[in-house]
Amino acid sequence: MKKNLTHISSILDTALKDLRPAKDTEMTLIWALWNRAMGETVARETRPAAFMGNTLIVNVSCSAWLQHLNFSKHEMIRNINCALERDMVKEIRFKIAAIHN
Repeated sequence: MKKNLTHISSILDTALKDLRPAKDTEMTLIWALWNRAMGETVARETRPAAFMGNTLIVNVSCSAWLQHLNFSKHEMIRNINCALERDMVKEIRFKIAAIHN
């Protein structure tokens, strides 16, 4: 008798979709599109870190970049939401943190 086998990744994916909070799934989407939405230079100095409501927390490599990005905040929100094809991010807050490439 031949048994139908299911790969463990499909089982885990199904289980995690039911257990994982929606914001975690949204963060996964943002991580996947971050480099494309931000451009290579900005992406190298930043990392999406977390969601708080509709606010995206972004880690930035240094105070100079933090200052620069505060002036580009609205464009960044527009680029992210465009890449997501929905208005998910309403605000961005920046904080200085280690960026690991």
